[in-house]
Amino acid sequence: MSAAGISPDLFEAARLGDPQAIASLLETAQPNIRRYARATCRSSADAEDATQEALWILFRHVGTIRSWLAFSAWLFSVVRRECLRLARKAGLAPAIDDGEAEALLLSRPEADLRIDIAAAFEALPPHYRDVALMRDVKEMTIDEIAVALGATRQTVKARLHRARALMREYLTR
Repeated sequence: MSAAGISPDLFEAARLGDPQAIASLLETAQPNIRRYARATCRSSADAEDATQEALWILFRHVGTIRSWLAFSAWLFSVVRRECLRLARKAGLAPAIDDGEAEALLLSRPEADLRIDIAAAFEALPPHYRDVALMRDVKEMTIDEIAVALGATRQTVKARLHRARALMREYLTR
């Protein structure tokens, strides 16, 4: 999937919340989303469902995508995740346990894993990304993060837990 036909200016306007730009972005991205979903999903019905869900996710989260360069990879992963979710729902794809997920991650080349981890951080909503970066990259304590964000320890711990769960899901799909 590529960002073909989607200019950086259109993406940026949509990211900043311009309703016409968002509509244009959805319209321009739909054929690429549908094409990739048809190639990835197990059936045409699942491809249509995945396309609609991907468009809905794009509509809701376009403001959280930080750069035009990350847009294609983000959208690609959304469609792939939706196809996998639909296959699991139909009982055609087994759920992956934590041990298998860790083995899959460790079997990747280091350069690819670094790129995937960076993309996983990028895909997080900002309030989860900030906490995860402060804890896992800057190695700040929970108390230091709470002070920096003006949040409670419980809020920081909950966000960190959710951020790690989202990253695990991102990395194992």
